[in-house]
Amino acid sequence: MNIKKHIPNLITLINLFCGCVAIVFVSEGDYLMAFYMVCLGIFFDFFDGFFARLFKVSSPLGLQLDSLADMVTSGVTPGYVMYSMFTNSAHELGTHPAIPFLGFIITLGSCYRLANFNIDTRQTDSFIGLPTPANALFILSLPLVISFSDSLMILEILTNQWVLLVITLCSAYILNAEIPLFALKIKKFSLKENALQIVFLIISVLMIVLLHYIAIPLIIAFYVLLSIVNNLFLKK
Repeated sequence: MNIKKHIPNLITLINLFCGCVAIVFVSEGDYLMAFYMVCLGIFFDFFDGFFARLFKVSSPLGLQLDSLADMVTSGVTPGYVMYSMFTNSAHELGTHPAIPFLGFIITLGSCYRLANFNIDTRQTDSFIGLPTPANALFILSLPLVISFSDSLMILEILTNQWVLLVITLCSAYILNAEIPLFALKIKKFSLKENALQIVFLIISVLMIVLLHYIAIPLIIAFYVLLSIVNNLFLKK
């Protein structure tokens, strides 16, 4: 029995488990623990592919398991968080009980992206559209921003249903948008070739030190914006 071939799939299932636990924490209103569990799931999501390549045991089963696990951790969980944020927000869109379910548009967008990613041969070294883990971190950081920020303006913005609706629609769009995002992996130790990644990393670290949880959605938005600017320069 070749134990090595089962290790990547086991790691993928741990990712799935983390996503399930995160959903439970969201249902209990513990967004901080939900955020940590999603972070842990994303950590395992990175290493399942790493060990599959290391042990040379990549398989179609592993590919499908990876997408299914990501669907829960990075698809269902952020959708449920947005559902909860709609539920806890002021009722600018009305009090109809169906309004909070709009949050699951994020889950639908994540599902479409994950399915499309498996058949898109262009996304081997970089991404086209925002990866579901990054989107999940963005969404799960929003209730933390509300909890840990002293700004009444931020509180009013992130509890406004119109704002939440815009964030939801933009999230589903950016997941599947034809926007190439620069690779975060550094393949060669060259300052010139990795200048963009290094600048992004330095600014991200500074933002985390200065802004803490508030930095998370800003970093992901900055990543997308920097990629768009980089794409414009590459076209010239």
